[in-house]
Amino acid sequence: MNADEERQFREFVAARSRSLLHTAYLLTGDWEQGRDLLQTALASTARRWSRLRDREQPEIYVRRALYHAQVDRFRLLSWGRETVTDTLPDQPSGQVADWADTVVQRQDIMAALRRLPKRQRAVIVLRYFEDRPDNEIAAILGVAQGTVRSQTHKALTSLRATLAETGPSVSPCTASGRGVIA
Repeated sequence: MNADEERQFREFVAARSRSLLHTAYLLTGDWEQGRDLLQTALASTARRWSRLRDREQPEIYVRRALYHAQVDRFRLLSWGRETVTDTLPDQPSGQVADWADTVVQRQDIMAALRRLPKRQRAVIVLRYFEDRPDNEIAAILGVAQGTVRSQTHKALTSLRATLAETGPSVSPCTASGRGVIA
């Protein structure tokens, strides 16, 4: 990588790392694992920066690298083997209860999201947390737009069923603040 390419790469990382970290967190469900995932994807991108065909859209390449790195890590490290409990250790009272209910709802949604298969989770993150259209999601994941729509349908059905069992008072479609999908 020459000096000009390194400058371009550093500018890209400075401008987009916050959004990319948020995506990595949503894919992993953990900030530290998300940081590691983003670091892996950016290292991969840096190695290929001079060969990227379209310098105007490197973000698609990085997001694809994030998704693939997450799938690889899941396979290698057996992520997702968590112990889920039905009850919280302490019950808060008063005003803290409202805040605690919000936290519990968010935890329920994140737990349900982590239970989704990797491709379904990626589709939900890209669509509802990043507001990406089907064609961009298809490009990032390297699949057809029809696959994006079918994976979205399957994921929402699964999330609704999971959240109905745990009983949070929010819909999986409103969890990101994007509104309900008909």
